[in-house]
Amino acid sequence: MKHVLSGLLSAAFLTLATDTVLAQENAPAPAASHDAAAPAGEHAGAEGEAHGGTPHFPIKKPAQMSWSFAGPFGHYDKAQLQRGLKVYTEVCSACHSMNLVAFRTLRGLGYSEAQVKAFAANYEVQDGPNAEGEMYTRKALPSDHFPSPFANAEAAAAANNGAAPPDMSLLAKARGIERGFPTFVFDIFTQYQEGGPDYIHALLTGYQEPPKGVEVAPGTHYNPYFANAAALAMAKPLNDGQVTYDDGAPATVDQYSRDVAAFLMWAAEPHLEERKRTGFMVMIFLVIFTGLIYLTKRAVYAAKDH
Repeated sequence: MKHVLSGLLSAAFLTLATDTVLAQENAPAPAASHDAAAPAGEHAGAEGEAHGGTPHFPIKKPAQMSWSFAGPFGHYDKAQLQRGLKVYTEVCSACHSMNLVAFRTLRGLGYSEAQVKAFAANYEVQDGPNAEGEMYTRKALPSDHFPSPFANAEAAAAANNGAAPPDMSLLAKARGIERGFPTFVFDIFTQYQEGGPDYIHALLTGYQEPPKGVEVAPGTHYNPYFANAAALAMAKPLNDGQVTYDDGAPATVDQYSRDVAAFLMWAAEPHLEERKRTGFMVMIFLVIFTGLIYLTKRAVYAAKDH
């Protein structure tokens, strides 16, 4: 019986080895790499891709900007937040929703209750059903959330080249580029948490003509800071002079991008200042508590023989 099993195993091994050799001999030769760049949606104009390498996005990483809310003692600049709201209202809200942000929270930007009520009244929301069982529209109240510019995701995609614009409520916390080693180690100590605003600013200011030899798919726009590809469906949304600020701030794409990125950070984390104040007090408590524990230990064991 043992000889029969040994023979069967040997035959199976020889068959497997023969099939492997034949497969290697019949395998097609690897295709030669192309120097010409493929469409940017598949192969970006990054240096390694033109030689058949794997694309890595974004092609360029966002620069670290200076934000008032950065660091352990950071705080929001309310004037900047109000400018960012203006940019969102006049530009971004045409395509992007903020379904998780209620109008009443705008009081955190320095507006009075009357101003918030007047601002909300500029929007209409669907309500109902009424006594007849029908839905109806009415002016928004401070308790309502920012309405979506589209009835549903399908309508949003149909109006935007097949790509539904993302909701902006948590965009500043959901977006960001990994900074890699050893930068992320330093971020632990510097409390860097502004990857989202940095990315939004870089994306809004990063639109440019594609490099020579790089093709983009029809209906897309080259942006080396986009996280998922070399081109995206959203056209350049901001231009100099597009929004007029009431406080005389520069009407430039860079300023618009800074302000709307800061506003979106506030929308995603409106209690950031309270969180940082609480964290600072907790650290002070821990330092004092550690000192008391040490002094207690010295007092208890001072008369003990060791």
